[in-house]
Amino acid sequence: MLVPRHVAIIMDGNGRWAHERALPRAAGHRAGIKPVRLCVEECSRRGVEVLTLFAFSSENWQRPPQEVGVLMQLFLEALDREVEELSSKGVALSFIGDRTALAPELKARMAGVEARTGGNRGLKLVVAIGYGGRWDIVEAARRLARACQAGELDPAAIDEERFARELALGELPDPDLFIRTGGDQRISNFLLWNLAYAEFWFTETFWPAFGSDEIGQAFAAFATRERRFGKTAAQLKADAC
Repeated sequence: MLVPRHVAIIMDGNGRWAHERALPRAAGHRAGIKPVRLCVEECSRRGVEVLTLFAFSSENWQRPPQEVGVLMQLFLEALDREVEELSSKGVALSFIGDRTALAPELKARMAGVEARTGGNRGLKLVVAIGYGGRWDIVEAARRLARACQAGELDPAAIDEERFARELALGELPDPDLFIRTGGDQRISNFLLWNLAYAEFWFTETFWPAFGSDEIGQAFAAFATRERRFGKTAAQLKADAC
C-alpha cells in the first residue's frame, strides 16, 4: 500500500468534545494528548518519515487568556513527560512558528528538546506552535529580501525551490497527506505553500476520539488517490513503465 512520506494534521475538536461531555474545555485539550501518542506510534510503524501537528495557530492567541494559559501549561507538561519516551523511540522533535510571544520557560524547554532529539534517526515530529501559513511566507520573503539587499543573493536566482528552503519546513518534503479532525473542511492558514499538492482527508471525529480506525481510513484513502501533479493519467502510466 502506498504510504505518505509526510503527514500533516490539524488536531481540531478538543473543545467541542469536552462540551458534549459537559466538561471544561481544558479537559478536551488534556484528552487530546493520547491521540498524539497514537499518531506518533502509527506513523513510525507505517514508515512515515515526517509527522507535522498543528498544535497552536497564530490566530489562537485571540482565544480567552485562561484557555491560552492552559494550553501553554499543557505544552510544558507534555515536553517534560514525553521527551524521554520519544527520544528512546528515535523520534526527532522540532517546532515551527513564531516563538516571540511564548514564555521564556517554554522557549527554553523547546530548544532543549530540539537539541536533545535532533540527532535521532527515526520519525521527524514537527509541532507547529504560534504558527500561521501567511506568517511563514512573509518571513521567508523577508529573509530572501535581506539576502538580496546585502548582495548575498541574486534576485534572479530565487525560484520555487529556493523560496521553499526559507519556509519553516525547510528541506523537509512537502506533506503528502493532510488530515483534519472535527468536521471543518478548510486548512485554516496551515502550511499554505506546502499543502499545494497534498491529498486531503477530513473526518467528523473530534481529535480526542481520533484513533487507529481513523488513521487506517485516512491511509487507505490516500492509497487510492491518483497523484498526477499536473500530468495526465496516461503520462503517469508511461512514466511507470
